[in-house]
Amino acid sequence: MRIPSTVRSAALAAAVTLAGSSLAYTGLAQTGSEAQTAEQGGRSEWVGSWSAGIVRPEATGFTSTGLNNQSARYVVRPSVGGDKVRIRFTNIYGDRPVQIGAATVAKADTATPVQSDIDPASKRTLTFNGSPTAVMNKGAELLSDPVNLKVADLSTLVVSVFYPTATGPTSWHAQSLQQNFFGPGDLTNSTAGSDYITTRACCWTFLSGVDVKTEKSDGAIVVLGDSIADGLASTPNANNRWPDQLAERLVAAHPRKVPGVLNVGLAGNRLLNDSSGPILGNPSGIEQLGLNALARLNEDVYAQTDARVVITHLGVNDIWMNGASSEQIIASLRQINSQLREKGIRSLGATITPYGGFTTPGGWTAEKEATRLAVNTWLRTQHEFDGLVDFDQAVRDPAAPEKLLPAYDGGDHIHLSDAGYQAMADAVPLHLVR
Repeated sequence: MRIPSTVRSAALAAAVTLAGSSLAYTGLAQTGSEAQTAEQGGRSEWVGSWSAGIVRPEATGFTSTGLNNQSARYVVRPSVGGDKVRIRFTNIYGDRPVQIGAATVAKADTATPVQSDIDPASKRTLTFNGSPTAVMNKGAELLSDPVNLKVADLSTLVVSVFYPTATGPTSWHAQSLQQNFFGPGDLTNSTAGSDYITTRACCWTFLSGVDVKTEKSDGAIVVLGDSIADGLASTPNANNRWPDQLAERLVAAHPRKVPGVLNVGLAGNRLLNDSSGPILGNPSGIEQLGLNALARLNEDVYAQTDARVVITHLGVNDIWMNGASSEQIIASLRQINSQLREKGIRSLGATITPYGGFTTPGGWTAEKEATRLAVNTWLRTQHEFDGLVDFDQAVRDPAAPEKLLPAYDGGDHIHLSDAGYQAMADAVPLHLVR
């Protein structure tokens, strides 16, 4: 059964709804002498600095068709800087091998307002096992060789990739809130972005992460969430998602020992259902929603470079889309927490933010509000997680606690404004994530 367009639009808009941030430790344990050397700043280590959650292509349209004899120019902001950079790509949901004909990485040209312009002095050719070309196997990931490029904390990088042959369906991140650029032929060495004739505000295709090598690494924080982590309703091209603003807090507070912040939030993501699962009783067919959160742990958390803490902020979509019970949501959160802790990852829970006034079909009801409150009460009183981030308390309206504070409301009563996302970032106790 096809979902009505009004429900589909609401699902995509509200599906982009919760966010979670998480730090996970996936590296080998350090010996005492290694830890002391790292603490004294004597050894550089690789750490994840930027990441994106990846979903399947849609059944029709741009991501279904893919790229052919085209270049893509992706704009990203790594959270922590370093002296070397390596880039991660993914073809995890592809139906064939994908060829990379050329690729470069550069700093953005801050002297121009055009986001696709690069600083030519900083441009570096990416290689893969020493070769300037590569093939991403079907279902596989690809890691570039390290390049010498000194990157400051919170600086902007531009990754340019030439796809010489038909890629087929793309593995992608669907809600970038960041313009990315596409054009014909090999444009990887183009300094000016004007050759990239197509601008897309939606997405990063095939790009999944940026690692840096630094002496001041404090591991990485992974944000496991939905559209609230994705920053829906925040200012585009401004990096005002709450995980971005958390990264800014961390850099300001601890400039000599900065953790990376890896945002793998997916719009519409749920604890209990995949993108093919039901929304309001109907099958969704919205691939952008991604796999259920437990199914995402292997790719989106454990595979990250030196992830040590995870903040899980999920559940609101399960409530409004599916009418999930508090018992179902709590059981899933407990399982995520158990699996993270088994891996030696510090696991932080996060209360579900208010969404009173959200009037899309199947939206807020008093019964669903009772479910949200029950989950939040459990989160505040349990002793299983390593810590709690109380986002609900930080952004609710004291006069109407089922709603967002008006100054924090992004306009649809479920997503937040730039100020609201800042309040969420400010609500994270820094001692829990370092």
